[in-house]
Amino acid sequence: MKIILFGYGKMGQLVEKFADKKQHEISFIIDENNREQITAEDLHGKGDIAIDFSIPDGALDNIKLCFEANIPLVMGTTGWYDHLDEVKEECLKTGNSFLFGSNFSIGVNILFHVNKLLAKVMNPYKQYDVQVEEIHHTEKKDAPSGTAITLAEGVLGNIEDKSGWVNYVVDEEHTIVPKPNELLIESLRIEDVRGTHTVLYSSEVDQIELKHTAHTRDGFALGAIIAAEWLLDKKGFYEVTDIFDFNN
Repeated sequence: MKIILFGYGKMGQLVEKFADKKQHEISFIIDENNREQITAEDLHGKGDIAIDFSIPDGALDNIKLCFEANIPLVMGTTGWYDHLDEVKEECLKTGNSFLFGSNFSIGVNILFHVNKLLAKVMNPYKQYDVQVEEIHHTEKKDAPSGTAITLAEGVLGNIEDKSGWVNYVVDEEHTIVPKPNELLIESLRIEDVRGTHTVLYSSEVDQIELKHTAHTRDGFALGAIIAAEWLLDKKGFYEVTDIFDFNN
């Protein structure tokens, strides 16, 4: 499999490492040094599939570029989800292949699944309030993290008393006090943290925590390669959770 890589920062370099381990080839790298010059024609013949770990501001342009070139795309960049519906519509209209995810780690996708199950169990017990906490490195561009948003959506889909989420970035001047029907996502930025996500249910007498801590970024990169292998021969619009079947 020949892979076109958008972004050559820490994650892009790890994708290259795991592509090589799995005997795939990074055939073309697109980053800030050449992105403005690249057209859809430039992608023809360059690769079988593309993987994007670039920056939020460039994600939509990269998606459009791959759709124009009819190159399947695995999108690991977050921070563009406000445009999700229009991307889905364009993907299906043009007959392209697209897979996105807030996190490609196998462990985190297990967390997503268990998070929904726990929310269903907790729903009747109104004495517990719930919030999501996420910690990332200071270089992360978006807050809250895409992973935290996915966790929040899993809670909102199963806890009747919560209808939306609000975000508070710790150390910002303003504070946020969520309304009773709002789910708080608390974001903290610390040097050289790979990523920690926690869902907390708190009552006056106890607290239940569902937590995932990434020790390295390797799981994210390897998961993106696995996603590319899965998407390669498919057409349509997919989320990373479509790869996993935890019901069997």
